[in-house]
Amino acid sequence: MPNKTIYVSEEDLPLFSRAQELSGGNLSATITSALKRYVEAEEGRREGYQEITVPVGPGPGRRVRFTGVLLGEWSRSTSRTVETYRVFRSQKGRFVVHTERSPDYVHTAGDGPADSAWRNFLNSFSSNQTWGSNSGERFLEVYDTADKLRESIPPELYELIAGTLAQPPIEDLDI
Repeated sequence: MPNKTIYVSEEDLPLFSRAQELSGGNLSATITSALKRYVEAEEGRREGYQEITVPVGPGPGRRVRFTGVLLGEWSRSTSRTVETYRVFRSQKGRFVVHTERSPDYVHTAGDGPADSAWRNFLNSFSSNQTWGSNSGERFLEVYDTADKLRESIPPELYELIAGTLAQPPIEDLDI
């Protein structure tokens, strides 16, 4: 197996020591993994892609990261919630859909039914009110083809981004 010698400055020794400690002693594999991630990120950046980090799951959830470019965004709302869709093209050519649903709010006011706008307005001054909400949720889905993407997002959003789907992410000009 070929050897490479890496010279480390005195001030960077604690970093290398900590990396070796975290890797269970296999510093070579750790350096290789870090270099692989660096090369992929740098090649993507040079091709116009960005590192994207989005939250996934209920409440605070967890965060996921990928390299891609935003193709389009679309939102819709009801009286209780807001839903936002973001469509990305990944560096590997797949389509990534990040859906974010705001907390679902419920509010009732007054003692009687709000059978008219006027009664609803009067009920809003009642001291007998209830309200509540959930934590909202975020989803991430990945699709291999534009046809699968079309089936999974609102038609209005697909119409917005349809023109960009057939375009190559990078076009090299020989000029």
